[in-house]
Amino acid sequence: MTRRLLVVLSCALAGCGPAPPHVTVASKNFAEQLVLGEIIAQHLERRGMNVERKLNLGGTLLAHDALTSGAIDLYPEYTGTALMAVLKLPSGHDPQSVFDTVAKDYEAKWRLKWMPPLGFNNTFAMVIRGDAARAGRFESISDAARRPAPWKLGVGYEFVQRSDGFTGLRSTYQLRVDGDPVTMDLGLLYQSLTTKQVDMVAASATDGQLSALDVKVLDDNRHYFPPYQCAVVVREGALGREPRLGAALQELSGKFDDATMRRLNYEADTKHRPIADIAAEYFRSN
Repeated sequence: MTRRLLVVLSCALAGCGPAPPHVTVASKNFAEQLVLGEIIAQHLERRGMNVERKLNLGGTLLAHDALTSGAIDLYPEYTGTALMAVLKLPSGHDPQSVFDTVAKDYEAKWRLKWMPPLGFNNTFAMVIRGDAARAGRFESISDAARRPAPWKLGVGYEFVQRSDGFTGLRSTYQLRVDGDPVTMDLGLLYQSLTTKQVDMVAASATDGQLSALDVKVLDDNRHYFPPYQCAVVVREGALGREPRLGAALQELSGKFDDATMRRLNYEADTKHRPIADIAAEYFRSN
């Protein structure tokens, strides 16, 4: 018996054959992305797919380059980030228009498909202490702008330079600010707010601390901040290679509102629970 025949017979007896196609799920390098990447990976595995994880990959451009090169098959992205950071287009304010623009351009340039949004909008959020909101009956940024006393504003380092940041916010709402904004690491915003070093901060709408602290997210009633709807971006080649993938990803669309992401982020970035456990618990609860 020839060596080649022995190899063939050995493979047959051992169940050898072509390896099933795998789907490479990635994420960027912060808590919300890690949680979403793991939830997506576990969901695909529950639908019988072979998943390879490349979570904590890096920033936006690194993740995008990995996707366009075929090193990964999908990751969650934000419409505002895609519009301005990747496509280098001007900011937009209508969520559907921004989504349609990025979906069309990603398809035309890179044959990448934007799945329907997951359901939450991780845009900027102007946040004040709960006692101040109740005392002044502040519900919106316009309400806060009517306060006679100026606000001591705390922001991340980028907010004062961003095209969708401080200058436009102050102009849009005629917001009175006490001196220059106090710039700081994003991780210090809520500590500075609760200890009354500042009395308003520019945070993110899905920050985990928003689910635990006595604070108020002011309504952006003039729609100044661009939409940052989150959706899965996937290579069309991966959709063709794994026929179950598109339908499985569709099942996640619309399942995550801002409050859900705040709770999940709190488990990750404040309680520091293992990401895989957070994702598994999400499926047990949903």
